[in-house]
Amino acid sequence: MKGLKKIALTTAIAAAPFAANAELQAMNDSAMGNVTGQAGVTIELETKVSIGQFKYTDEGSFAVNGIVLGGSGVAGGTGTELLDQLKIDIDVADDGDAIIHVGSLQTDPATGAPVPIDWGMTVDSMELLAGSTGTDSTTLISNMSMHGDLAALDLQVDTATDHLNVAVAFDIDDMDFDVDFLAIGIRDLTVTGAGSNFDYDGNGTTADEELAASGGASAEGYDLTDPQQKLAYGKLTGYANVNLDVYKGAGLGASNAVDVLRVDVNNVYMDVNVGAVEIGGTSIGSVALDNLAVTDTKLAIYGH
Repeated sequence: MKGLKKIALTTAIAAAPFAANAELQAMNDSAMGNVTGQAGVTIELETKVSIGQFKYTDEGSFAVNGIVLGGSGVAGGTGTELLDQLKIDIDVADDGDAIIHVGSLQTDPATGAPVPIDWGMTVDSMELLAGSTGTDSTTLISNMSMHGDLAALDLQVDTATDHLNVAVAFDIDDMDFDVDFLAIGIRDLTVTGAGSNFDYDGNGTTADEELAASGGASAEGYDLTDPQQKLAYGKLTGYANVNLDVYKGAGLGASNAVDVLRVDVNNVYMDVNVGAVEIGGTSIGSVALDNLAVTDTKLAIYGH
């Protein structure tokens, strides 16, 4: 009997806060439908990654040695050695699509635009190794160092097509490396956007021409009086833009391959400049590629 009284007392104490505030009622389907969680997940990240060696082995091997990835400081840039100020937004849309956006935590105080993420990477060497022991080897590339900025990286898994779409906007401020087996050195390589002297939408007029015709109000389909569209236009022209779809598909042309890895390149727009090409340690000049556009390009990748 005493035990029952103790149980009753404990139950009364536990129920008191609820009784004091409101009567408990079961939620109907309509009320349950109004209960929602967060729209998605945001991950803030800062990191520096070092890999002693990456090796792919078939009958022989391909090895990449001394990989370091971090902020631009790891490759002589002005930033720190940490890949930082980075956030990853992950959402699942109402149609089931997975949407991942990699962007910056920082914004420009004057414009409110996101500040690009500085990155840097160094690689000691890339080698081909004979057999399983690697007694014979050829150094393909050595002393690679590069740094730049990432303006945006977006990935979307489309449930309607089973495609992974990748869109990235970036630049390379400086890149140096040696092609050892050819005695060639590449110095001060830069990659930027194609600029405003390019026709991005294929209508026969460049961005410069459309800017002049509109008095600076619009170009390439962007309303430059709108801050967000102006930001998107700047990202298009100022950074190298790559857009591609990755999915499982069939081979190309007369190929009878099935279930291969397909990569469809929707567009690549950029300018590429090489400050110096060295042969035998002596510069033979510079190279510039203006308005480089890679479009309508498809790859089918499979084993043999």
